[in-house]
Amino acid sequence: MRKAKPKKRYILPDPKFGDTLVTKFVNYLMVDGKKSIAYSIFYEAIEQVEKKTGENGLDTWKKALSNISPAVEVKSRRVGGATFQVPMEVRPERKISLGIKWMIRYARLRGEKTMRDRLAGEIVAASKGEGAAIKKKDDTHRMAEANKAFSHFRF
Repeated sequence: MRKAKPKKRYILPDPKFGDTLVTKFVNYLMVDGKKSIAYSIFYEAIEQVEKKTGENGLDTWKKALSNISPAVEVKSRRVGGATFQVPMEVRPERKISLGIKWMIRYARLRGEKTMRDRLAGEIVAASKGEGAAIKKKDDTHRMAEANKAFSHFRF
């Protein structure tokens, strides 16, 4: 049996919108502990999204994040010398963190000049249901669907 579970760390809401999800996103976006730069990148990207779409930038970002978040994923399970990809439902917290990680990862891989432009582009694409992060989610769902036969190996 493992030791006691570590206590959950609660993060403070961000200064502009008062939302803890924004802070979590900025923490993943941050490089080398430069949080103020990460905040400025995020806020400028949200402003850019507002200019592009004409809608509320924060709502568009939340919609994009919910579009990216996966419902099922596959986990490797070793049974009798063979390794099976077993489809599992994703916990709500992991759903959010996977969505955030994928959004930032595929924003960084985009071709625009600045990170602000890349992030804004990825948010707009994801809110419309397209882009690399959405493709990743669809691939994850497809993998789970293909391995549905092994779902009785759940643990």
